[in-house]
Amino acid sequence: MLQHFLQCLQRADAQLSEQQQQTTAAAAAGVGHAGGDIDASDDDENGTVAAANGQIIADAAAAVNGFSRHRNQPDAAANGASVRVAKQLLLHLERFVEFLIDLLSQLPTRRFVHALVEDQQLLVKAKRSLLYRAEQGHLFQQLLDLLAFYCDFPLNDHTGEQLTEDQVVATHYDKVCQLQRLLFKHWPQLQDLALANCASACAPDGLRRALAGLSRDQLVQLVCRQLRLVGGDDPWAQDPDFLLDVAVTTYQRRASQRAAINAMPLYPTEGLLWDTSQIPTAAYTGDRPLALPKLNLQFLSPTDYLLRNFHLFRLEAAYEVREDIHVALQRLSPGRDFDNNIVFRGWSKMCTPLTSFRITQVSAPRVGEKHPASVLAEVVVDTRGMRGDVASGWDELRQHDVLFLMAVNPPNEDDMQDALTAAGVKSGKDLPLLQRTGLFAVRGAEIVEVRDEAGELMNDFTGRVRLDERKAPQGFLRTYLLSLDPAQYQLDVNATSAETSPDIYTIFNLLMRRESKENNFKAVLESIRDSLNEQLVIPEWLVDIFLGYGDAGAAHYTQMPGLLRTVDFKDTFLDAQHIIDSFPQYDATFLIDSSSRQGDMSGSSTISASNAQRDPSALPPPPYKVTYPTEQQQLQPAPGSTKRGADADAAADGTPGSNPAAAAADGGTSGKPVLLVEHYRPVNMGPYPEDKPKGNEVRFTPVQVEAVGAGVQPGLTMIVGPPGTGKTDTAVQILQVLYYNCPGQRTLLITHSNQALNDLFAKMVARDIPARYLLRLGMGERDLDVDDDFSRAGRVNNMLARRLTLLAEVEKLANTLGIPHADYTCETAGYFWLLHVLSRWEKFTAAVSAPDKVTTAAAVGELFPFKEYFADAPQPLFKGISCDEDLEVARGCFRHLRRMFQELEETRPFELLKGQADRVSYLCNKQAKVVAMTCTHAALKRREFLNLGLKYDNIVMEEAGQVLEVETFIPMVLQRQEDGVARLKRVILIGDHHQLPPVVQNMAFQKYSHLDQSLFARFIRLGTPYVELNAQGRARSSIASLYNWRYGGLKDLPAVTQDPAFLAANPGFAFDYQLINVPDYQGRGESEPAPYYYQNLGEAEYLVAVYSFMRLLGYPANKISILTTYNGQKDLLRDVIEARCARHPVIGRPHKITTVDKYQGQQNDYVLLSLVRTRVVGHLRDVRRLVVALSRARLGLYIFGRQQLFANCFELAPAFSGLLARPTQLALVKGESYGACNRALADPTAPQLVSGLQEMMGLVEAVSKEQMALATATAAAAPPAAPNSSTPGSTARGTAAAKIGNSSDAAAATAAVPPPRPPPGVPPPRPPPGATPSSAAAARGRDAGGDDSEAAADADATAMTVGAAGVDGADAVTSQAGGDEGQ
Repeated sequence: MLQHFLQCLQRADAQLSEQQQQTTAAAAAGVGHAGGDIDASDDDENGTVAAANGQIIADAAAAVNGFSRHRNQPDAAANGASVRVAKQLLLHLERFVEFLIDLLSQLPTRRFVHALVEDQQLLVKAKRSLLYRAEQGHLFQQLLDLLAFYCDFPLNDHTGEQLTEDQVVATHYDKVCQLQRLLFKHWPQLQDLALANCASACAPDGLRRALAGLSRDQLVQLVCRQLRLVGGDDPWAQDPDFLLDVAVTTYQRRASQRAAINAMPLYPTEGLLWDTSQIPTAAYTGDRPLALPKLNLQFLSPTDYLLRNFHLFRLEAAYEVREDIHVALQRLSPGRDFDNNIVFRGWSKMCTPLTSFRITQVSAPRVGEKHPASVLAEVVVDTRGMRGDVASGWDELRQHDVLFLMAVNPPNEDDMQDALTAAGVKSGKDLPLLQRTGLFAVRGAEIVEVRDEAGELMNDFTGRVRLDERKAPQGFLRTYLLSLDPAQYQLDVNATSAETSPDIYTIFNLLMRRESKENNFKAVLESIRDSLNEQLVIPEWLVDIFLGYGDAGAAHYTQMPGLLRTVDFKDTFLDAQHIIDSFPQYDATFLIDSSSRQGDMSGSSTISASNAQRDPSALPPPPYKVTYPTEQQQLQPAPGSTKRGADADAAADGTPGSNPAAAAADGGTSGKPVLLVEHYRPVNMGPYPEDKPKGNEVRFTPVQVEAVGAGVQPGLTMIVGPPGTGKTDTAVQILQVLYYNCPGQRTLLITHSNQALNDLFAKMVARDIPARYLLRLGMGERDLDVDDDFSRAGRVNNMLARRLTLLAEVEKLANTLGIPHADYTCETAGYFWLLHVLSRWEKFTAAVSAPDKVTTAAAVGELFPFKEYFADAPQPLFKGISCDEDLEVARGCFRHLRRMFQELEETRPFELLKGQADRVSYLCNKQAKVVAMTCTHAALKRREFLNLGLKYDNIVMEEAGQVLEVETFIPMVLQRQEDGVARLKRVILIGDHHQLPPVVQNMAFQKYSHLDQSLFARFIRLGTPYVELNAQGRARSSIASLYNWRYGGLKDLPAVTQDPAFLAANPGFAFDYQLINVPDYQGRGESEPAPYYYQNLGEAEYLVAVYSFMRLLGYPANKISILTTYNGQKDLLRDVIEARCARHPVIGRPHKITTVDKYQGQQNDYVLLSLVRTRVVGHLRDVRRLVVALSRARLGLYIFGRQQLFANCFELAPAFSGLLARPTQLALVKGESYGACNRALADPTAPQLVSGLQEMMGLVEAVSKEQMALATATAAAAPPAAPNSSTPGSTARGTAAAKIGNSSDAAAATAAVPPPRPPPGVPPPRPPPGATPSSAAAARGRDAGGDDSEAAADADATAMTVGAAGVDGADAVTSQAGGDEGQ
């Protein structure tokens, strides 16, 4: 294959050489060469765009100070810039290089291919080709550079061990020394090279200069026969230049990739932003390879893993920045006035002209560095004239926020006309945006501080401004002190000195900000770069699986050493039958302790579950401790609970622990391994109600119990949770059981979104883990719906307040004991415990347990020394009936006191530490047992956590299927390793790979590089065992049937078939779910006012009419969510709701209007879904998005779309077959209203079919008028009443009931309301001054700071509809760097 590749490369060179000769001859004859292109009609459009953009930026820069981009460059015809290679031949060469890269980037194939590539000197031969230097070979060149990177990757190909920097340097110098010894012995003419130091000997220029003096035969003798770098029979061996290149390439020192990344600027510049070979456009169709790394199933080493993620994450962030810049420039519309001054005819919320810019400080370089240590600049912005919310956005900027400086130099009218003529743009068309605006420089910067017009600090969180001294900002001028990238600044200064670029720091005239949720890329890149510079230690039990090698089930708990043989499941089980049902793979044998029933400690017995079925009363109640079999091979997951493979439907024979022979060999009565179940009496923790533990009320299924049991054991636990299967409850129970079984360990709780983290954290607070051990980090803590403050400062303040409360209790106890009053501290309270409390308790226990006395129940109450202190407890404290019961009450009271003093001892460090920073550090590192944060916060604050010395033993990650690979990996390395040993013992990943993956906007990064692959999905594809929850309790069975086919065996919980809410029909609707066909409205279906910004006015109007109808029937607004698949439709729906419903006193706004992607992880009772598309299916063809869309509703799902389009989509057939089994006209039922409908879902009905939008709008208007008439009649007949204080749009309707065609049944009506507006089309979103109509809608969604995100768009539709309906796309506007959280 390699020889074939080289032959094809020679053919390409022959074509280029022939065309160069023809071009030169034509130029010499004075005739333009018109026939040089071979298959030129098939040129890739992306390459043309890339060249055009590069030309635009370079020409704009040259226009500033008269610099020429062609300075010192030869004529294009002379260097072959216009010649072409046949497209298919070029594509073949590019694909082959891509194939070699794939082989070298995986260890099993690298071992063989690497040696072959080096033996053939493929890289040297390819780089000597004409194609490598031709303009058309730009992608080929980039692919070869990537191939060279993997050829030189520091790795032992045989062992797979990654080489350290020292090992690489030592290996290289050993090779150079061998060369020098050879030269010293056999080549006296090269004595200077042989005696030079190693650094000089391997310098490319010096080595080439020394070897250039040898003849061809001498080079053959040295390179081919002595060094054996090239085979003697290789035809290339006769070329001395080739042999020289081989020798230099072999012995020159390679640049360290790590060093290159350390010197790389993190902010994107204009050169990167518009280089479509690195950042392809959204229209990438996959027809050509890209010089990008791929996130495959396997990686060479942790460094390789981080390098690939670093490059892809950096490029994805740059793509998002490019899109934001494009929108900002489009809205600002820069141009020139009559005096040729730059003016901005529009406005943008996120971008504003600069008042001034100046460099204020350039620090000297650090030792060993070539760029300044820091570069500070001062930027002044005038917020005068800005709208209030826009000015607030600029005022709220704070330290570490990232801004972008831009320089634009738009052409005047004459230059614009010349450019139009030169570009051959048709009449009525515009130049590309970059050429119209003249953008030529983009630089990123980080905010250091913000000051108002009076020079006062704003938004300072460093402690320089006290909280009580903060004031409102003054004036309109805002001064931002920015920290520029020193490496980029040095590059710019060097370019200016070389007169290849103007001084851009004198001509910046725009400043752009971004939403904080989207602007975390720099911190994430810094975290990845820091990880590259450290010696990461991944747990030994995880490293092979993480890199994709070895047995994927090796980290499953059934294969791990150090298992917890006995697990206290606390309140997991509700009764004895529950635990029997939860372990069908074992013979559950109960240990019956006679003391638990009669108080006799004489002995205990066992009873098997099979025997207990005859006498259930013989089984003890919970809680239980479970002891697993002692033999490793007898450990078995529950049948059908644990699977392997991405599409596994049942437990395979290879599932860890599934060994029937071993199970039968145990000797149990049922042929199953014995599971010993031990009942224990819950410890009495005190007499007060708050001392009672908070019990679990969820009856966990056997699969959920398997997930809990696996999560408590060491190793990797994977839990797949289909919609509504209780992932959050399972995660909370894992944390609960883990806390009590491993009290000395600390757990990190990670989620993708703040909302999911807050939901999980709130449930955890309601359980039995003490609040003092819980900590919630990140900006989302403010939205946590609990009474206490669980932020760092809140926990510290809570501990200090708790200290005062506890010391007051100590003082109260001292008074009841007659101890003289003293000012207690945590330290003196400890002495008080030893001297006065513990001593009295020991005397009491000695008195009641004296062998020569018979203790009576009355004596216990009389002897108890703390009766007076517990006088406020529920009485009577001692009942005086049973001595044992009263003794247990006394022990409970003592435990209450012991816990109080233990808590004081834990509070003592907060008393000793006087600084808030020290207290926070102690809280994070010592006090908190469960630390919760989002994956974004973990990436942002990794450096801070390392400096604090954060330690943890376990990681529980929810929403793992929605998190980028690297954002899943970073939380695993937030702590420094001790003695090279990883402390991490458990990794528990909970997610659903059948729902939407991480959001990646750029199609090339998503489809080609697999950047949207989560670590969770990769582990499943590798065959890692996972527990799939198999019973859902969210939706009706009928609704769940639309998507449960995707999971294979998804059942319903009993509540779904028993709860009255699931059995009752939806008032006014004949069906609980329905697809409503929406034809063209006003002659149009879908529209696209801006690229990839899809809207459908007919669906929007129909959906809002149905929503209005539901509200008039009394449906609560907070139980209705409106979803759509595109941001354009989301904005249109919001506009229609504002126009039709927002100010209506009854209808109002729904709970939420958002996109399907953004609504993942949430639910509501009723969902109205708009599918938007009418020409092509679009990105709903991704079944994962369909699953999310269909699984958000609990009781009612009504879908608006084009029946003919979606019915013919093969991928969606399983779901749409169920939808199409029902009428596609909206089916209503007369005479029903919300709260007054007794119809069951299964009852037969005679539905009224709505023919279309016009009839629905008329029906809504009729119902509204009917309510008005009823309200008027009721008001006239009723006596005067007090004014109604209910708010507009409230769900309470009093006794009024809106009914269809049956108004006589309405006892009362709501207040008079105007009917909804008639259905003429809603105008498109309002553009700001200067914005073009075609771009206003798209700009609105991005520049108005919307909170919705879409996954990147429609690769499937792209390949199918190019040329027909254009490229299908989605409106992804949320940064991948953070998903949900700002800095």
